[in-house]
Amino acid sequence: MKTIVYILHSEKLNRFYTGLTTLNIEERLNNHLEKKYSSLNFTRKANDWKIFLFIECKSTSHGRKLELFIKKMKSSKFIWSLKDDPEKLQNIIERTNQS
Repeated sequence: MKTIVYILHSEKLNRFYTGLTTLNIEERLNNHLEKKYSSLNFTRKANDWKIFLFIECKSTSHGRKLELFIKKMKSSKFIWSLKDDPEKLQNIIERTNQS
């Protein structure tokens, strides 16, 4: 089962949302847009979420570590840098896969 760490972006809110899924990424996005996740009040605030970045992980445990690392940074500047600097992203993927 493939695990995906994904980052959504809302221009309306000018915010990012980072999550983890085993679903197809498009299906997961549609579920957010259709407000199917009652516990995720954050993504209910906007209806313009777009996939900003997604990373396929080799295991669920690695995906969780990567997701938590990104969330811990609490920085949109950091998230933009993941897309702008593939080498930086690769280093973080490798580092979270080892721990």
